[in-house]
Amino acid sequence: MTALVLPPGIGFVAGGYLSTAFLLVFQFMTVGSYRKGSGVEYPRLYAEKAEMASNVNAVKFNCAQRAHANTLENIPIVWSLTGIVSLQYPTFAASLLTAWSFARVFYTLGYVTGDPKKRTNFASALHYPILLTLLGTATWTVAKLISLGI
Repeated sequence: MTALVLPPGIGFVAGGYLSTAFLLVFQFMTVGSYRKGSGVEYPRLYAEKAEMASNVNAVKFNCAQRAHANTLENIPIVWSLTGIVSLQYPTFAASLLTAWSFARVFYTLGYVTGDPKKRTNFASALHYPILLTLLGTATWTVAKLISLGI
């Protein structure tokens, strides 16, 4: 049996993935809190337009729900890219993933103000260049692995 050899820094990658679990729990709890205040009962995903017109908490609930859904839409890409980058640059990958998680917290906090335009602020906007950096570094990593015949 061959021993599995993990690169130095892989613990930081695990920590980066853990940061996304904390992010998702934070968003889940935020959605639940605003659901309670909005009066939108399960299994409905969103408040109706009429509910939003008469209840600011329904607007905030929809914003919280959308912030969470958007994160769920993006996280498989971010996780995959982080996994690829961590094969060559584990500490860099971990740093990017953790920074992405923090940016998404600020995205959520801006969104749940009830004004969707506030989802993009200085801190939350960082998730875009982080994603592009992960994409570029993952492409570089794959090209390097292929060129080495790995």
